[in-house]
Amino acid sequence: MTVPVLVPVLVPVLVLVPVLVLVCSSALEDPVEIHLNVTFHSRKNWSSIVLLPEQIFFPENGTVVVFNVSAGRVGQVTAFLQSNDTRASRVRIRFLVVRSSALSVLGQVIGWIYFLAWSVSFYPQVWTNWTRKSVVGLNFDFLALNLTGFLAYSIFNVGLFWIPSIQEEFLRRNPNGINPVSANDVFFSLHALLLCLIYVLQAAAYERGGQRVSRIAGVLLLIGWAFALVSLSLAVAGKIGWLDYLYDFSYIKLAVTLVKYVPQAVMNHRRRSTEGWSVGNVLLDFTGGTLSIGQMILQSYNNDQWDLVFGDPTKFGLGLFSVLFDVLFIAQHYCLYRRAPPDYQILDTSEDPDGPEDRR
Repeated sequence: MTVPVLVPVLVPVLVLVPVLVLVCSSALEDPVEIHLNVTFHSRKNWSSIVLLPEQIFFPENGTVVVFNVSAGRVGQVTAFLQSNDTRASRVRIRFLVVRSSALSVLGQVIGWIYFLAWSVSFYPQVWTNWTRKSVVGLNFDFLALNLTGFLAYSIFNVGLFWIPSIQEEFLRRNPNGINPVSANDVFFSLHALLLCLIYVLQAAAYERGGQRVSRIAGVLLLIGWAFALVSLSLAVAGKIGWLDYLYDFSYIKLAVTLVKYVPQAVMNHRRRSTEGWSVGNVLLDFTGGTLSIGQMILQSYNNDQWDLVFGDPTKFGLGLFSVLFDVLFIAQHYCLYRRAPPDYQILDTSEDPDGPEDRR
């Protein structure tokens, strides 16, 4: 028997009764009895969320069975279909009851807006570099860390989205979970990686003002890639699973996000200028970050699942961390260093901030 995986979205109004249809790939020789085994529910009493039939019968020679589901309260329920037919595939149905379908649509719209804002945010810096024919003011530590972060993020997304064996491993470990990587995530990470490579090519071709990657950044990058190499060795040796290996790349991305903005903020402060650092990039990133946090809060309210915010403090905290740095960059550009000096200045870490040396 082949039964499609259904993910109905229910609105908690009892007069609305969705109909679910289960279809067999061929006619049955004998009647089949199916039970809905609930494996996850967001409330103590799952029957308060959805009213499910105790069992479903496929009649002899039947190929289709229809049953009704009533929504009661906001929440989530995951059920696996189990039958007395050994040929039947193990199928999961996830029921999501929300406060408002309009809020669900609004959440999706917000998601697409911040996805576009984050994707477009890479282009203003490319344009700034090209028009100036210079990367003076764009910190090389930020470039190196950002490139490493999006390379690690791309490896993680591609592995979980395109490699079936890793997807199966994820579902074995998280039978009630959903693959956290979507097509949008893959496109965004690969697109960001491509733009980071363009930054590097521009840094190699245009005026650099004597900039180079600092020793501190070099050590951090060395630690990150050594960690990835050790993890790869353990995965090849069978000490850890390949899913664990991919998650190690997500940890590298998280670590990079925590530190990558610091060198650029320090450079702006030492130069008393944001010249060469595109404020368009910052404004779009700020837009995407605030909308991302807003979507998390909206979905948590609509699904009554505040674990989306407080249950994943890493994701929420990193989003908030990036937004705070965007606020700092906006303050530097529009308030603190609104009047850029006539000459572009680059400071080595060993130089005195109060006595910068001009390098044209």
